Amino acid sequence: MKDSDASVRLDHLDLKILAKLQTDARITNQELADAVGLSPSPCLQRVKRLERAGIIAMYQAQVDINKVCRHVDVVAAVTLNSHGLEDFNDFEKMVADMRYVVECTKVSGTIDYLVRFICPDIGSYQMLSDELLRLGPKVGNLSSYIVLKAVKPYRGVVLDDLVSP
Repeated sequence: MKDSDASVRLDHLDLKILAKLQTDARITNQELADAVGLSPSPCLQRVKRLERAGIIAMYQAQVDINKVCRHVDVVAAVTLNSHGLEDFNDFEKMVADMRYVVECTKVSGTIDYLVRFICPDIGSYQMLSDELLRLGPKVGNLSSYIVLKAVKPYRGVVLDDLVSP
């Protein structure tokens, strides 16, 4: 089950387990075992191995924020003026500490980062964007996009096409 470089090699049963857990992380071990064609004990051993290897990084609930409260969802494209390693590190530390930042991704191309904010209102977002522009390490451009509708929210990865066991 392990390659020579100590990484875990996944077989078709591991992929089935991961696919099922992505759709329902609250499934019982018995139900999971039945769904993937294993008995409960070997199924649980595989899940534990995947957890230890860090392949299953966490279990979490996906909250439908629209049913909880009013909010504004903003995706901001950020470009730094300077592209030194320290500039990137400083920006990433700053964003990591911002309360309403829920996601930040470094990208290639004409922008450097996509930052997603979920704020109580547009005024809260404006204060954060002003803070980024004022305190950020040489932020050259910040373009904001209000999310109107999530057409296809993230629901997991189709592993069988990406991984060849």
